[in-house]
Amino acid sequence: MMKQRRAIELLAPAKNVETGIEAILHGADAVYIGAPRYGARAAAGCTVADIERLCNFAHTYRARVYVALNTILYQDELEDARHIIYQLYKAGVDALIVQDMALLQLDLPPIALHASTQCDNRTPEKVKFLADAGFSQVVLARELSLKEIGQIAQHTDVPLEVFVHGALCVSYSGQCYLSAALNGRSANRGECAQCCRLSYSLIDGNGKSIAHEKHLLSLKDLNQSNRLEELIDAGASSFKIEGRLKDTAYVKNITAYYRRQLDAIINRRQDELYRASVGTSTITFTPNPYKSFNRGFTHYFLDGRGKEAIIQPHSPKSMGEPAGVVQTIINNRTFRYKGNVELHNGDGMCYIDNNGEFHGFRINRAEGNTLHTATPQNLYKGITLYRNSDHDFDTALQRPTAQRYIDVTITLAEQPEGYTLTIDDGTTHITHRCNADKSVGRTPQVERQRQELGKLGNTPYRATRIDIDLSQNYFIPTSLLSAWRREAIEWFDRARRLAYRSDRRNQVQQAPTWLTKQVDYHANIANKLAETFYRTHGVEHTAQAFELSQPRDGELMRTRHCLRHHLGACLKTPQGKNLVAPLTLRHGNTNLSLQFDCARCEMVIKKL
Repeated sequence: MMKQRRAIELLAPAKNVETGIEAILHGADAVYIGAPRYGARAAAGCTVADIERLCNFAHTYRARVYVALNTILYQDELEDARHIIYQLYKAGVDALIVQDMALLQLDLPPIALHASTQCDNRTPEKVKFLADAGFSQVVLARELSLKEIGQIAQHTDVPLEVFVHGALCVSYSGQCYLSAALNGRSANRGECAQCCRLSYSLIDGNGKSIAHEKHLLSLKDLNQSNRLEELIDAGASSFKIEGRLKDTAYVKNITAYYRRQLDAIINRRQDELYRASVGTSTITFTPNPYKSFNRGFTHYFLDGRGKEAIIQPHSPKSMGEPAGVVQTIINNRTFRYKGNVELHNGDGMCYIDNNGEFHGFRINRAEGNTLHTATPQNLYKGITLYRNSDHDFDTALQRPTAQRYIDVTITLAEQPEGYTLTIDDGTTHITHRCNADKSVGRTPQVERQRQELGKLGNTPYRATRIDIDLSQNYFIPTSLLSAWRREAIEWFDRARRLAYRSDRRNQVQQAPTWLTKQVDYHANIANKLAETFYRTHGVEHTAQAFELSQPRDGELMRTRHCLRHHLGACLKTPQGKNLVAPLTLRHGNTNLSLQFDCARCEMVIKKL
């Protein structure tokens, strides 16, 4: 029995409708965008009218639009959320990305639901439960290894979505309460203050400062572009680029880059895989992930815990691409460098000095390998330079940089009353009757007819084949051919839109049983319907969300990132004795206690 082919989806972020359109033009199979309210990026909400416009554009290419409505909801917000969901459903949205289990108890339209990574999806049991509860797709935790993803895939048929690029949360998503505790801004309410990006001093049990004002919780950015085939083989189907706050240039570049990487895999394995949308993108630049914002790249825990440095302790700012090293200092504003990267006027540069301090500057004038800086710098021979802003590249991305076409065949044939014009893209087929008198031309007509029928202008269609199936050399006025072509394309476009079908919410045959008999504040229960959901699924004891209960000794963060491991002092090794407990992170007047769950290989942060 032949194995069923699997759809592979490239999922790109959109902070607004314009960015979403560009993501699709540059090759995205789906985009995710914020709901007007209740999205996990409160600053990236969009109007229903804009989302509807994005849906209309995306569906032309069979691309999907997912809306993030993934905060926890308070009791007085449930009706408003339900109202928004109905509006989004009518607007044509394909699925909602959600966290709050109350939504599975509400009277909703049959829109598909995706389990946000905020649901903390990192075990086969949890993912299977979510699938059985009605979720159509599950966004896995960023921390998972290839082996763990494979184990989950073996236990469920639900499509698995994995992050492949962009910023990383150091805590398990949905389980971070650091911002809520320190600033009153809850990450689960879309208001994260990014406390993990701050600088901290690490203090040991003797009061000694082990690290002074370093960004010890600030992770590098994820980049799995050279591991996509392994992720596919592990069972992932949807590949997600992080960045609903990123600018359009970032989305253009990263989407186009991953489109090329995935296409190379799909083209080699067409008997197993196919692309989740249609249309071919042509772009005017060479995509390069190092030219967009990045803090340096990591595979994170894809291969398990290894020796790779996963944090960028010197700065949470963009490092960009390695550019070369300083060769000769002429004065504090002029120097020569050696490298393989050609630098230009206006480029942004950065470096980390011998004290581990991050510095940035802009090139005022580039003359070969001699650079003149806009401000004085304390550079020295041998220091590594990075370019975190390529002026020419950034300028090019401000212009239109992509078109996306759907290939069609056009056939002009004859009928007793005139002619027919047929348009076919392999899935949708229409035949337009064109009544007209017939007369034989004095000169050859075929090439002129092909040329006129191929003028598809600003439509998303491109004629890859035009057949003229006429018994004689009939003459058809250009004006008629043009009118028939426009009418046929309009009917064809309408037929494709009518044929489009969004996914529908999975029906639950029997309520699955939750994994435990009791849940604490980590279940993020902020309303009565969420509590009802858990009790309906077998939970006997529940607790309110952290935002409502403010537990005094509660975990503020649990993470696979371990500072002991980073410093070479893992408690499972003899070197662990070299770092005296207890360990404390200090930022200003804030002191955080570090505890280590060695059985799970996790670090826990609490407030002192």
